[in-house]
Amino acid sequence: MSSQLGTKAAGILLALATFQQAVLGAPTGTSSAPIPTSLLGFNPANGVKFEDTDNITFSFAPAQTQDASIGESLDFNGILNPQPIRGSRGGTDPGPRTEEYDVLNPDKLAPPGTDHGSVDNAEWPLGLSHTKMGLDRAGWSREQNVDNIPAATAMAGVDMRLEAGGYRELHWHTAAEWSYVLNGSVRIQAVDEEGRTFVDDLSAGDVWFFPAGVPHSLQALDGGVEFLLVFDDGSFSEDSTFLATELFAHNPKSVLSKNFGGLPLSAWDNIPSGELFIFPGTPAPKDIAEQTVVGPAGVLPIEQSYSFHLSKADPTVVTAGGSVKIIDPKSFPIAEKFSAAIVTIKPGAIREIHWHTTSDEWNFFIAGSARIGIYAAEGNARTFNYHPGDCGYIPKDMSHYVENIGKDDVVFIEVLQADHFSDISVGQWVGLTSPQIIMDTLNLTNSTVSQFKKEKQYVVQG
Repeated sequence: MSSQLGTKAAGILLALATFQQAVLGAPTGTSSAPIPTSLLGFNPANGVKFEDTDNITFSFAPAQTQDASIGESLDFNGILNPQPIRGSRGGTDPGPRTEEYDVLNPDKLAPPGTDHGSVDNAEWPLGLSHTKMGLDRAGWSREQNVDNIPAATAMAGVDMRLEAGGYRELHWHTAAEWSYVLNGSVRIQAVDEEGRTFVDDLSAGDVWFFPAGVPHSLQALDGGVEFLLVFDDGSFSEDSTFLATELFAHNPKSVLSKNFGGLPLSAWDNIPSGELFIFPGTPAPKDIAEQTVVGPAGVLPIEQSYSFHLSKADPTVVTAGGSVKIIDPKSFPIAEKFSAAIVTIKPGAIREIHWHTTSDEWNFFIAGSARIGIYAAEGNARTFNYHPGDCGYIPKDMSHYVENIGKDDVVFIEVLQADHFSDISVGQWVGLTSPQIIMDTLNLTNSTVSQFKKEKQYVVQG
């Protein structure tokens, strides 16, 4: 009996060994030929094929060979085979690479010598965001949130387009919505908790605001519209919006009939089965009064208006370098935690070095080419490049400047989560500090310190 068990056990062990050899020793590719061990590690028979990777043809951009600490902006447009070189720093790059990225981001390819350490990503082109399509070519949207700028925890943005007559369907959000009209014109409508109604027509340069939870709709007027939406939640997504179509589709017909005063069940036979998002509609009447519905509670009081015709307002500040137009709750009370500035910077000028003590800053670039240099403490500094359609984000207390590095005006929006627009100007700070302290700290001469201004400059001429 014991010999039979021993024979059976030996057979099982042999089978297992055979299986293990078959599995572990089996080739992983399609070829059955074993891998030659001579290719593993050093073997003088293998030799090395030397290649001259230094022999590449390229040219320098103006100012690229200057000392890296000077850090002038570089223009690689028309430059043969741009290289990651600044002064004596860096070296050649034989590839592979995509040169278009280098041209768009010269301060990433060849950063100023003052860049150091690490700063969280502060730039996202909406052109790289997924486009959510509307129905029947009625429009689209693209968004930026913490998925692509992880540091942007306080705000997120959406760029939305509606063709003429197109609707953004009736909806509401858990986040507050601040919007700036980029082009075209739009009719906005809303009803608040008290049943007060609101309707207005807006055009390029105007602003609207809807508090969290307030239901509203948007419809493009003749010519269509494109607008920017900013939400006070960095994780916001259009996919998390509450929609009228889904609300009706996901309540029983019997409940809908009871809710609306005993309407027949057949009244709900043709409601959409899901979201419409953006869809074509009946063109809005020219006379806004035809769509003004007034209930017992009346209309929203003017001081609580959801719109502000910023396009009609003069700039708050005008300098030789550009202008700043500020809108905050002092002029637009309903948007009690949104403060913004529409900034224009002439070629070569800069939005002066500053930081915000009350909020992170969310940016959107409308026109021109710019760069932002961010200092994040502990010796960390990084420079980012921006073009139309790009979003930016700078956390609270981090100093930064915005420089126009192109040939056209830069126009961008900076948005804060604050009850008024404010900043700390580095120029004003040192201008209002005892000259002796500045000279001792920064090793500057009295003739230099005496040139410092005591007033904020906002935009400084280049």
